[in-house]
Amino acid sequence: MLIDTHCHLDAAEFDEDRAEVIARAAQAGVEAIVIPSVARSNFDTVRELAHSFTGGFYALGIHPMYVPLAREDDLQVLRRSVEAAMDDPRFVAIGEIGLDFFIPSLTAPAMRARQEMFYAAQLDLALHYDLPVLLHVRRSQDVLLKHLRRRSRIGGMAHAFNGSFQQAGQFIEQGFALGLGGAMTFERALQIRRLAEHLPLEALALETDAPDIPPAWLGTPQFESRRNEPMQIPAIADVLAQLRGLPRATLDAATGANARRVLPRLGAALAA
Repeated sequence: MLIDTHCHLDAAEFDEDRAEVIARAAQAGVEAIVIPSVARSNFDTVRELAHSFTGGFYALGIHPMYVPLAREDDLQVLRRSVEAAMDDPRFVAIGEIGLDFFIPSLTAPAMRARQEMFYAAQLDLALHYDLPVLLHVRRSQDVLLKHLRRRSRIGGMAHAFNGSFQQAGQFIEQGFALGLGGAMTFERALQIRRLAEHLPLEALALETDAPDIPPAWLGTPQFESRRNEPMQIPAIADVLAQLRGLPRATLDAATGANARRVLPRLGAALAA
């Protein structure tokens, strides 16, 4: 089963042809798309979008890049939104949440502390409702793990993972699958490709992060000439299958099962 575990389908880049984008993904064999929110302002948007097509699912959370504009009462709004969504089978996780220590404006001590406050509060929310999380991981692996170790029942997806083998193993031990997407398709992305080739297959899942992180055939990291789309999941799966020397059918079955395992509500909905 092909699943795009991370796709910002509500992004403005899709406003002109969103229905066609969804149709192309379905025609390509993508059976499920998980749409994370990034801020209070799009909680309702991702929920309504997920309900607008077969195979649509969503997560609710406050992205670290949106923390500078967030108010602390946004966490209360998030809690109420999660509570209201618990009876909704399309709701699968808390996310996108995490820490970003790459963008300069987010790395000042005060802003790092604010990011950690929002991250910890959202982990506590996930723990309270027994939900997995969709993690934004950018130069922040060790601090993310520090908070996760204090809450050992939380698992989910480590989105766009690009850490070390040791860090990968620690996320896996915490109950996470690692999201692989367009970055893996670049031959010069040596570390990501080593991870993709050598980590346990049961630790890997597919994603696009569309409209961002286009695969090699759509652009380059320096100049993203075309937007990414969930229809790229099969071609991304081809690259992962080639790296691992596996038949596509084996790769599709494994990554789909991994996504359903670490996102149990997704698995239950797809099995219904």
